[in-house]
Amino acid sequence: MPIIDEDSPQVRFPPPLIFVGSLLLGLLADRLLRLPYLVGTWPQTLGWVLVVLGGVFIGAALGWFYSAGTNPEPWKRDNALVTKGFYRITRNPMYLGMALAGFGIALVLGSFGALGGVALAIVLVDRFVIVREERHLAQIFGEAYTAYRQRVRRWI
Repeated sequence: MPIIDEDSPQVRFPPPLIFVGSLLLGLLADRLLRLPYLVGTWPQTLGWVLVVLGGVFIGAALGWFYSAGTNPEPWKRDNALVTKGFYRITRNPMYLGMALAGFGIALVLGSFGALGGVALAIVLVDRFVIVREERHLAQIFGEAYTAYRQRVRRWI
C-alpha cells in the first residue's frame, strides 16, 4: 500500500494493479467457466497493435507529467495541471493506455474472460479513481480545471 499524501485525491489502490488484477480474474474465469477462446490471426494482430498503442499513451502521458514537474501517482500531491499532448483529447490518457493494453493482452491470449476483466477494470477506475481525482483537481486548480473538463472528454 503506497503512502497517501494528505493533499492528494486519496486513491487507495494503484490503478495499474486494478487493471492487472481484473485481467487475471478474467483469465481465472476462463479456466473455471471453460469459456471458448478467440482463435485466428486477427485477434493476435489487433491485440499487439493495442498493446503498443496503449504503451505509447502511457509513456507519453508519464513524460508530460514529469516534464510538468508533477506526480503521476494518484496518491501523491498534484503540482501542475497537464493539458498538452494526449491530454488535449482525453483527460485520462494513462488509464486509456492501460485499457488499450489490457484489451490487447486479452486479444493476444484469445481470452473472453480477460476482455471482461478489462471492462470491469475500466468501470472500477472510472468510479473509484477518476471521480476522486477530478474532485481533487477541481479543488486545487479551480476554474482552470473546470474549463479543461468542459473542453476535454473523460475517456475519448
